[in-house]
Amino acid sequence: MEILRKNREIKPIPEFAKPKNTKLVIEKDLKKNWFVYLLAVPVVAWFLIFCYGPMWGVMIAFKDFKPLLGFGQSEWVGFKHFIDFFQGPYFWRVVKNTLLLNVWGIVFGFTAPIILALMLNEIRGAKFKKTVQTITYMPHFISLVVVCGIIHIFAADEGIITQILQFITGKEYSSLLGYSSFFRPLYTFSGIWQSIGWDSIIYLAAMSSIDTSLYEAAEIDGVGRIKKMWHITLPQISPVIIILFIFAIGGLMSSGYEKIILLYNPLIYDTADVIASYVYRRGLREASLSYSTAVGLISSIVNFGLLWMTNSIAKRRSEASLW
Repeated sequence: MEILRKNREIKPIPEFAKPKNTKLVIEKDLKKNWFVYLLAVPVVAWFLIFCYGPMWGVMIAFKDFKPLLGFGQSEWVGFKHFIDFFQGPYFWRVVKNTLLLNVWGIVFGFTAPIILALMLNEIRGAKFKKTVQTITYMPHFISLVVVCGIIHIFAADEGIITQILQFITGKEYSSLLGYSSFFRPLYTFSGIWQSIGWDSIIYLAAMSSIDTSLYEAAEIDGVGRIKKMWHITLPQISPVIIILFIFAIGGLMSSGYEKIILLYNPLIYDTADVIASYVYRRGLREASLSYSTAVGLISSIVNFGLLWMTNSIAKRRSEASLW
């Protein structure tokens, strides 16, 4: 009976099993890490003021915005600007050009830093490796205006790229930026030249964390360098590649308008005019602020959908995803 009585006694609940008061936990964490939270305040404030604060201005996409009348007094027109864009003569052109330009960027520009990082990872000479890294990093720090000026000079009538192309094909060319067919290669490969070294840093950082015993075991089994890259290096850095690929797909409907505006001209609008440059012309040069906002909003919504879809696929197929 004594044993049964003792078993019926309620034992005290251990401290770790007791439900925690959320408010007390937060207060304790704030007191402990107050300096870290203080450092985060400027970052949070920047995002709230410059990223989230201006988002209410998207409402002008649904209005016939007049700067003198302001947001509140401008006439509400609903989806008029969206319909005008979808039914406009330039809809398919700018969408197609934006997609194709970004597909070129993913096919060539996304893979180039990975290949460079793999090659640098195989170099044993420290001095040569650092020299190559320095040379490939340098274009990243050149101003975009200067880069576009170099492209204009090299692609001019007597430019080196034009001369090489004439030597290879045996045809006479004037400025290559006057030919629609040459815009995408010039835009894409100049972008690779400018960013390949800088973009490879993140892959090199991921490779530095790979366990060297994997390579040693492979060498004992007689595995060559190519197979080690394919079966060890690439699988080990695949989470990084997947995350960056998700971001790349999430920007499929957007392109930086600065470089395009500095390179294109009316002769090559059929391949060079993208959503960003179209929004620039309609919004700033023609003062159609509501229309350009509507076009930009469509691009952002499509990008978000592509980002969500790509992340969902990556989450099902692998262990790497954004959320």
